[in-house]
Amino acid sequence: MNTPHITIIGSALSGNKGAAAMLESAIQTLSERLDNPRFTLFSMYPREDREQNPYENLDIVAADPKQLGVTINTLALVYRLLPPLRPLLRKKSKAIAALTSSQVLLDQGGITFTDGREKFLLYNVASILPALNTGTPVFKCAQAVGPFENPINRRAAKVFLPKARTLVTRGRITHEFAEGLGLTNLFAGADYAFSLEMDGDEAEAVSQHVDLSFFDDERDVVGVCPSVVLQKKVDARGGDYAGQIVSFVEDLRRQGKKVVLIPHSVRTGTEKTHNNDLPLCREIHAQLRIGDDLLFVDRELSSQQLRYLIGRCDLFVASRFHAMVSSLAMAVPTLVIGWSHKYREVLEMFELEEWAFGHDKLTPDYLSERFADLDAQRESVQARLDAHLPEVKARSARQADLIAEIVQGG
Repeated sequence: MNTPHITIIGSALSGNKGAAAMLESAIQTLSERLDNPRFTLFSMYPREDREQNPYENLDIVAADPKQLGVTINTLALVYRLLPPLRPLLRKKSKAIAALTSSQVLLDQGGITFTDGREKFLLYNVASILPALNTGTPVFKCAQAVGPFENPINRRAAKVFLPKARTLVTRGRITHEFAEGLGLTNLFAGADYAFSLEMDGDEAEAVSQHVDLSFFDDERDVVGVCPSVVLQKKVDARGGDYAGQIVSFVEDLRRQGKKVVLIPHSVRTGTEKTHNNDLPLCREIHAQLRIGDDLLFVDRELSSQQLRYLIGRCDLFVASRFHAMVSSLAMAVPTLVIGWSHKYREVLEMFELEEWAFGHDKLTPDYLSERFADLDAQRESVQARLDAHLPEVKARSARQADLIAEIVQGG
């Protein structure tokens, strides 16, 4: 057969390290299953992704929303409608060349076709439409979809989701939404980032930027991962998200715990807040008192380095979805403040759904109360993590088998 070639969209190396974890999990697992595969990433941040790309077999193609929605989609439609122009299009367009030489497109959008996120609906469609027009099978990696009560979202989902070769659902709630829509191209999986493996050099790499002796004494270390997405939702209803996190952190420190403040989504060199929690974390840190019981990770780290750092914590409080995935993957008891069913359905796999609550309930008192409960029950939480993690990781890795079967002509 031809050299295995896989095109990927919806993830990145820069910015959101959850997206990086999904991308790198795909590269790792498929490189184990296929003979010298090549990968092409359709990137929203091509310059940053090229600068951070450590993979010789990964090419980066520019695909910001305008390039994807207008240029790539138009060329793919022309490719479908005017066969005589296909050789020219493959020669002139890196995107068309990648799609037409790939055995599959992996859509790694973490949450798509979801009520309340209609402003992203065009992007959800634009991400897979070029592959549909070039005849490239679409594999939607583990993600959340639904609910589908909004007529516009429901109509779009009924048109486009059945066209995917496979849709991997990321939990029970998503699977039920998808079945309720009548979809049959489903596989009940787990987030691809659960398959991410560390290379063993993370401690050395992290130690160049972070004082790891912070973790060496007997005091509990609590990881806190804020999210600008949560900040916008809380502040929009008149709350003060940053102030609430400050209050919570200082309460932990009064209890004798140490706190590490970790941004899990960072874009170096910009103050823009899309996929960038660093400005928010700096705002929070500026309001905290200085002390040897506080560590602030004031920089961009790789997905593996962040996973290693999270794994050094005794307890974790997450607002970023993939920070939660990393803490669960490292078997760290975790409290989650979320905004969608996507958090709860993952925790359900560990019988730990009680440890997630919505941003609408967020107050300093409630957060401290729920954290105290987690602290008191950490042994039973730890036992459930240890019991269920092998099964969850196996469900995550199974999607790599399904992708490899498509690539190999299955």
